[in-house]
Amino acid sequence: MRHGDRAPPIPAEAGDAVQPEDFRIALKRLWAAFREIGGAEMRWRMAAAWVLTISAKIAAVAAPFLLADAINKFSKGHNEEALPPFLAVIAIWTALRAFASVAPQTRDMLFSPVSAQVQRRLGARVFAHVHSLSVAFHQTKRLGALNRTIDRGLKAIDFLIRFLSFQIVPTVFELVLAAGALTWKYGWTFAAAALVTIGIYAWLTFGVTDWRIRFRREMNENDSEASARAVDSLTNFETVKSFAAEERETRRFEDALAAYGHAAVRANNSLSLLNAIQGVVMAIGLGVMAALAAHAMLEGRMGPGDIMAATLVMLNLYAPLNILGFAYREIKQGAADMEAMFTLLDQKPEVADAPDAIELPAGPGEVRFEHVSFAHDGRIAGLRDVSFTAPAGLRTAIVGPSGAGKSTILRLAFRFYDPDTGRVSVDGYDLTSLKQDSLRSALGLVPQDVVLFNDTLRFNVTYGRQDATDAEIAEALERAQLTDFVARLPEGLNTKVGELGLKLSGGERQRVGIARVILKDPRILILDEATSALDSRTEGEIQSALEEAARGRTTIVVAHRLSTIADADQIIVLDDGKVAERGTHAELVAREGIYADLWRRQADEPERIADPAA
Repeated sequence: MRHGDRAPPIPAEAGDAVQPEDFRIALKRLWAAFREIGGAEMRWRMAAAWVLTISAKIAAVAAPFLLADAINKFSKGHNEEALPPFLAVIAIWTALRAFASVAPQTRDMLFSPVSAQVQRRLGARVFAHVHSLSVAFHQTKRLGALNRTIDRGLKAIDFLIRFLSFQIVPTVFELVLAAGALTWKYGWTFAAAALVTIGIYAWLTFGVTDWRIRFRREMNENDSEASARAVDSLTNFETVKSFAAEERETRRFEDALAAYGHAAVRANNSLSLLNAIQGVVMAIGLGVMAALAAHAMLEGRMGPGDIMAATLVMLNLYAPLNILGFAYREIKQGAADMEAMFTLLDQKPEVADAPDAIELPAGPGEVRFEHVSFAHDGRIAGLRDVSFTAPAGLRTAIVGPSGAGKSTILRLAFRFYDPDTGRVSVDGYDLTSLKQDSLRSALGLVPQDVVLFNDTLRFNVTYGRQDATDAEIAEALERAQLTDFVARLPEGLNTKVGELGLKLSGGERQRVGIARVILKDPRILILDEATSALDSRTEGEIQSALEEAARGRTTIVVAHRLSTIADADQIIVLDDGKVAERGTHAELVAREGIYADLWRRQADEPERIADPAA
């Protein structure tokens, strides 16, 4: 896909509402993913879980009727001969009730590995897919929202599988079974009373739940706002103190808490209202069932045990219905969350390997741009008809004013983007004909600001080559001038570098980045303003390490400080997206063009610092 094409956007937030068609599509995709991931063990575990669930529902419906018959018989003859059969039935009833209680726990034990494996494998697939997406996607993403989409989607999968498979569907089965049993034992009026009561219960629950969703949404939004204000204020505590704004920040936070509290009261009150409505409907339903049973008993059609059985059946049905409002809301939300994650999976990489892409063969490392034009989305400026060759084994520098297109050239070399027109090649192979991982294995990058993983020095140094020996690591550290620094650390290479490597100084992080590239041993080294953010002393030390890393390799350098590339074999000067000049340092200075002007300005900078009046 070209950089101008766009896949469907990911929803920033999964909404509470999901359309029935969307819900069916989400469930269809979930089932397809489950079948694709599931193996023989997962299938038998799922089948066993289903058998246990259905068996428990049958036991729960049968137990009251079994006990009712025993009570009816025992109530007719209170003698010692009737007691043992009655106690035997009590034992069977107890066993059925115990089974109905134990079966769901056993089911969960059987099903937990299934759910864990589906979440693990689908989560790994989404994670890998996100990494496969192009730079343009990652530059516009919101990290928190993206992580939340994945996290909530995976949790929704577990919730939907458990609730739909082991709560909703079995509860419907239990309702039908109970209605049939009531009709068979006591007549259709009892079944009708149960069904009408549950119908009203469900209708009111769904209606009130839909009504109160806006209160929960308002509460969640205000909670997020309060949290965001707290984090923002505490993160910028120095700014708050310097402006003496502690009281103002406290008021802002208190206002956010007040809004949250008001929304929380409305949400909690609406929940109390829902619980009250459910309780009233449940009580009326039990009352109707008891009245019907009493009338039937007066007519001689039912005994005392039957009254208890009808009441127990209703109570058994009410138990799973207690969470009906919660399940209804969470199923809708879960379907939306899961669909958001699947939408993420639908995103197509803007830069993808061709079906017949090949591995980059061994070669000297020549990089060539041929009439390359490229513009970022939303920008008019970009590269325009850029052509140059970075010869193998030599050092090519790219300089120019800010926004001239220097970093864009590097991103095209890595094939983070494809050019709009023209061709980029390595050793004569068009980048679009190569597998991306093969191309990037041949490239090594030291950026302006080396960002490290929150792990050990060893992990970060060996990131490009995890099978490196201790001797190879030691050589890379020596060449990057890190040996003495590591030796002074109490834990050596096992030292944790902190979030983004912020426990290290800028120069230390830069050396780690250089050691990482040296150990990777790429044929092409790319330096993206690798010393521009450092002070002069540190820059000189890092420059020596960079020269050591570049020894014998094709090197492309993007530089801001021209003094660091004065000895380059060739210098490409970009201006307004075009190659304005090219040549050696001496040739370009003598030409009195853009490069010479940049050189003079940088040469004058120390004098201006020394003489502020200049």
